[in-house]
Amino acid sequence: MWKFNAGEEENMRKFLAGLQALDGVIPEILRMEIGVNCKEGNNFDACLIADFADFDALERYKHDPRHVTVSALCKSIRSARGAVDFEV
Repeated sequence: MWKFNAGEEENMRKFLAGLQALDGVIPEILRMEIGVNCKEGNNFDACLIADFADFDALERYKHDPRHVTVSALCKSIRSARGAVDFEV
């Protein structure tokens, strides 16, 4: 999940669209869902829920050049990030 810097709404939309475009392109992604916060305040702005076969697939996804490119935009516009990786 991410909290974006004030004034970065357009770049946030570009980032989330770029992230969504990875679904079906990077084979490690089994399922992907992106949510945007619907309430104002101190909450995070958006989150990603994604399924991978295992932690090795998650690591391959993280290092895939297509993900790295999209991630670079996020890093330049976010003020905070949170993540939870767990096995089902």
